[in-house]
Amino acid sequence: MAPPFVFPQILRALEEDPEDNHRLFAQNPVDVTSLRPSDLEEFVKGVSFDLSDRELFCIEDQDVFDRVYSLVRSFFSLPPSCKCNLVESLRSNLSVLLPNVDSISRSVQDQEDDVPIIDRITSHRNALKIYTFFLLTIIMTEESHISSVDSTKVAARGRKKQIIQSWNWEPQRGRMLNLVANSLEINLSLLFGSSDLDENYLSFIVKNSFTLFENATILKDAEAKDALCRIIGASATKYHYIVQSCASIMHLIHKYDFAVVHVADAVARAESKYSDGTLAVTIIRDIGRTDPKAYVKDTAGADNVGRFLVELADRLPKLMSTNVGVLVPHFGGESYKIRNALVGVLGKLVAKAFNDVEGDMSSKSLRLRTKQAMLEILLERCRDVSAYTRSRVLQVWAELCEEHSVSIGLWNEVASISAGRLEDKSAIVRKSALNLLITMLQHNPFGPQLRIASFEATLEQYKRKLNELEPSLPTEHASKESTSDGDSCSGDGEIDDLHLETTNKMHQDSLSDSCQPENGEGISEKDVSVPDIGNLEQTKALIASLEAGLRFSKCMSASMPILVQLMASSSATDVENAILLLMRCKQFQIDGAEACLRKILPLAFSQDKSIYEAVENAFISIYIRKNPVDTAKQLLNLAVDSNIGDQAALEFIVNALVSNGEISSSTTSALWDFFCFNINGTTAEQSRGALSILCMAAKSSPRILGSHIQDIIDIGFGRWAKVEPLLARTACTAIQRLSEEDRKKLLLSSGSRLFGILESLITGNWLPENIYYATADKAISAIYMIHPTPETLASTIIKKSLSSVFDVVEHDEAQKDTDNNKVDILTPVQVAKLSRFLFAVSHIAMNQLVYIESCIQKIRRQKTKKDKAAAESQNTDENLGATQENNSINAELGLAASDDALLDTLAERAEREIVSGDSDEKNLIGECATFLSKLCRNFSLLQKYPELQASAMLAICRFMIIDASFCESHLQLLFTVVENAPSEVVRSNCTLSLGDLAVRFPNLLEPWTENMYARLRDSSVSVRKNAVLVLSHLILNDMMKVKGHINEMAICIEDDVERISSLAKLFFHELSKKGSNPIYNLLPDILGQLSNRNLERESFCNVMQFLIGSIKKDKQMEALVEKLCNRFSGVTDGKQWEYISYSLSLLTFTEKGIKKLIESFKSYEHALAEDLVTENFRSIINKGKKFAKPELKACIEEFEEKINKFHMEKKEQEETARNAEVHREKTKTMESLAVLSKVKEEPVEEYDEGEGVSDSEIVDPSKEESGDNLIVTESEEEQSDSEEEPSDSEEEPDSAQCGTTNPRSLNQKTTQCGTTNPRSLNQKTSGGEEGESESESRESSSSIRRDLRSGSRS
Repeated sequence: MAPPFVFPQILRALEEDPEDNHRLFAQNPVDVTSLRPSDLEEFVKGVSFDLSDRELFCIEDQDVFDRVYSLVRSFFSLPPSCKCNLVESLRSNLSVLLPNVDSISRSVQDQEDDVPIIDRITSHRNALKIYTFFLLTIIMTEESHISSVDSTKVAARGRKKQIIQSWNWEPQRGRMLNLVANSLEINLSLLFGSSDLDENYLSFIVKNSFTLFENATILKDAEAKDALCRIIGASATKYHYIVQSCASIMHLIHKYDFAVVHVADAVARAESKYSDGTLAVTIIRDIGRTDPKAYVKDTAGADNVGRFLVELADRLPKLMSTNVGVLVPHFGGESYKIRNALVGVLGKLVAKAFNDVEGDMSSKSLRLRTKQAMLEILLERCRDVSAYTRSRVLQVWAELCEEHSVSIGLWNEVASISAGRLEDKSAIVRKSALNLLITMLQHNPFGPQLRIASFEATLEQYKRKLNELEPSLPTEHASKESTSDGDSCSGDGEIDDLHLETTNKMHQDSLSDSCQPENGEGISEKDVSVPDIGNLEQTKALIASLEAGLRFSKCMSASMPILVQLMASSSATDVENAILLLMRCKQFQIDGAEACLRKILPLAFSQDKSIYEAVENAFISIYIRKNPVDTAKQLLNLAVDSNIGDQAALEFIVNALVSNGEISSSTTSALWDFFCFNINGTTAEQSRGALSILCMAAKSSPRILGSHIQDIIDIGFGRWAKVEPLLARTACTAIQRLSEEDRKKLLLSSGSRLFGILESLITGNWLPENIYYATADKAISAIYMIHPTPETLASTIIKKSLSSVFDVVEHDEAQKDTDNNKVDILTPVQVAKLSRFLFAVSHIAMNQLVYIESCIQKIRRQKTKKDKAAAESQNTDENLGATQENNSINAELGLAASDDALLDTLAERAEREIVSGDSDEKNLIGECATFLSKLCRNFSLLQKYPELQASAMLAICRFMIIDASFCESHLQLLFTVVENAPSEVVRSNCTLSLGDLAVRFPNLLEPWTENMYARLRDSSVSVRKNAVLVLSHLILNDMMKVKGHINEMAICIEDDVERISSLAKLFFHELSKKGSNPIYNLLPDILGQLSNRNLERESFCNVMQFLIGSIKKDKQMEALVEKLCNRFSGVTDGKQWEYISYSLSLLTFTEKGIKKLIESFKSYEHALAEDLVTENFRSIINKGKKFAKPELKACIEEFEEKINKFHMEKKEQEETARNAEVHREKTKTMESLAVLSKVKEEPVEEYDEGEGVSDSEIVDPSKEESGDNLIVTESEEEQSDSEEEPSDSEEEPDSAQCGTTNPRSLNQKTTQCGTTNPRSLNQKTSGGEEGESESESRESSSSIRRDLRSGSRS
């Protein structure tokens, strides 16, 4: 019998001669690397023949063992064919050996003699070990060789090709590992004498299996991975190799993230195959026993452990649910990754671990309590300190909603928490909350319609039904019972499916005609019969579910304002998910969703592509229908209900959709049908909306309007315009949007008629006041757009308007009346006409300026085109030289520049002639400007007519924009009005005009910069808002320098109106992006000016916190430390010291910043007497300690001691100074009392020591009262300021008591107090005594300082 085989530590150890000769080893190994290829092939064939031809146990023979060992030792150097022969021989022998184990067990039962059986068992065991050892060694050798080849890039390619062509290793590896796994799954207890296998055998297999598990490539091979999982499961579970397996598994989990899922798979397979969860339980408890602090340091390990727990909970929910208690303490750990994982584990358990309905009532009750505890933990974790955990919890709740694992009892609580998380400070939490609400809407158990009115109507009907079912109970009691969740829920907290289905069915049946918003008001009035759903309990359950649905609907409706705020978020994910949620809310008819969706239109102008795409997709899904008529109706209704800003955004979107083909030609035809009233029931308002959409589409496709020009004139300016006056304005817009060809056709066919209509729009009086100005604006613009000579028609319009205002009075007489201030005879009708006239004249002037500029540009384009054509015609080979010479001569003479200069001169002259003219004789608009100037200076008249003042100031601002000289002469008037006008509309309009003037004439407005900033302090909200907008535009576009008045804008951050505050914050946010952040340079100046303003401390702190928060660079922070420290030197006010130190505490300190702060100690040491200043420095010190290294930390601690020491010394000095001042005042007071006594009484020297004051003593009451009052004042100061000296504080009540007496009873009081004794007065006022008291005071203060210093040193 061959000696037993013992697994060596390494392969080469088999060559060592054992001392006891009781184990098999390689006695005569052959060096196969030295053999020739032919000899090597014959050698391998001989080994293969012996293994296949002889019995299975031949591997024990020394000769065969030595030869096989020799081949395995040099396996990587063998040719592919030899490798294949050797592997196949060993594998086939082992596969035949395994079934013989059963035959051995049968032989044991039939054989009486035990000796042959024992030999056979030993031989089988030996052969099993040898075959397993050689096969695993071959696997490890080949894998290590492949890894080394892969690491060498150059060699890897050639080797891989060779391996793929002639040595297909992966199938061989899988079959070999499967064979080893099969060997562990058969009954080996007979071979090894017990259920526990040989330690060496099992450890060798497990060790190599876990080593292979560390290779990601092997795990991608399904067959190999399956075999490794079986090996690990059998070793740990079947053969109780738990401790070592758990240690190896934990090592895998911590170090190799790709192995986490496969390890969880192996553990789950072991439990399911052997019905033994010992391995999983052991791993869970090991993780639970781990110190939570260990996961803080090992973040990667914590992530992998968390993933493993989630995967294990997904595969073994019941086992995890019974052992999750050991993991719950990790919720208190600092690692958010572990908390995230535990949240995921609880989510898996809630969804999967409690689904079976088997078991008795006690087990069901236990499961219900366990599930409820897990749900409470999940609700609690929604308020975790880590944003990642809060986000993960919300994701888990979304998964539970998808799995229908959230009961109706918890549904509203989850919805409420999720709605609250919409205002979380973290973007990832807000994203998860939005996704959760979307999921809850998709999977809500209440039905497809969630309108509040619908639920209330249905609920009211079923409450009446409940009252009918139980007439004996009071209505209040029935209502109370119906609102309880307990009556509506089954044992596991979920409403019965029958009740839920009934709720949805009844809800839809009874409200089938109430889906449209216009029917919502009549829902409660409509008496709809409710079906009978069953008995009393079922009705109560249904009412409870309806009330839950009503609460959910109200919760979603209440979150609409928050969603509107999120659409203005700087985070693109917030905006995208908010839009998705609003779309889902509209689908389920949540109240307020449609109105909120209108507010997504301005987001079309977002520069973020993802946001624009989200808006476009939402627009298409909401408004674009398959039916063109429905699409047209949706679009025109949207246009009718939109404001100016929304219409601009709508135009942008419509242009894009027309370009993309989303708005088809059939939709355009449907819009024309609506405009032309070809569809029954079309209103004038809908016709206007259809034309508005067509005008928007014409911006990208101008030919859309060309086919219906006559309809635009007939309908847009016809009788329907009287019904809907805005239709005329829309028609003017359509005229402007015509293509060049269509304009020419229009001028030929209906030009005179059209211009007559436009003239009547401007000069007529049939348009309402609130519509006239917008319509006249569009009409004048249309005239200048299509008329060949618009100035002639404009002059006619001005003359007609002037005649209508002054009732055909001659212009000279009207001017004379104005000069003589006789214009106060105006009636209200004349005021309205004059306002319209001023608007028309000023707008014509503005359009004339634009027209001149367009003509100049047109001339320049024609000149450039002409020069280019001439250059191309002359640019031949024979003329090339001459052309270049002529061009160079023209350039030297400046002929080309002179043409441009001449053109510029003509343009300036034409612009100047609009208002001022070149001579003393004014032109038409110039005469109107003179009249307007005098009218605007007549403040008494304009105060009577605020509407006239608004029109007049708007007109004069337009004239100022046109002409520089006119602007300069009227700037004083403009700023006077903008500061003193009683009408906020006038001030607001003038503020906006200042922005236009600053753009056109920046040099003229530069001296008035301070006055422009002063508008930020206006009492009107609209004026302040416009001022912020104007200044933001000018500064951010480099049209105005950031002057020293920027602190006014900073104060607006704390404006009471949220809109203004948000605009100011947006301004500073955008300003911080320019260059190297101008806020860094402005901050010290802002700080100084805000400190001098009468600003509340809280407001100051908020402003500085926001401004300093916009500075991100460390270098700028370090420089600010030095700048702010230097500001202490020139400041003596304690309030400013406090503000500077607070600003310092807001900075983000680095090591350099701390050092600069310490170095600048001399500049702020005098301010350390203030308590708040010292507290601010202490907060800086506390922040510095958190990041400081040991060396810096020592410096910080020394600096802290120094701060505290100086603070105490300064406090002592101030205390001593105050006490000395109080003492001096007391001394003066008592001297005055002594002098008073000498005047009124006998000399003090005549009194003996023991004598008191006589009753007949007379004192001047007035002087005594004034002296006593002085004592009271000083005593109150001493009592409030120096409470640390007991002697003084004890004297004060007596002094106050004595000093406040009536002069008539002075003798009695002073006798009781004992302070007016002449002898004592004499002693207190004597020089020696005074010196003694001062010296005692100095000695006491000096002793206190010495004590404090010694205490600080100790």
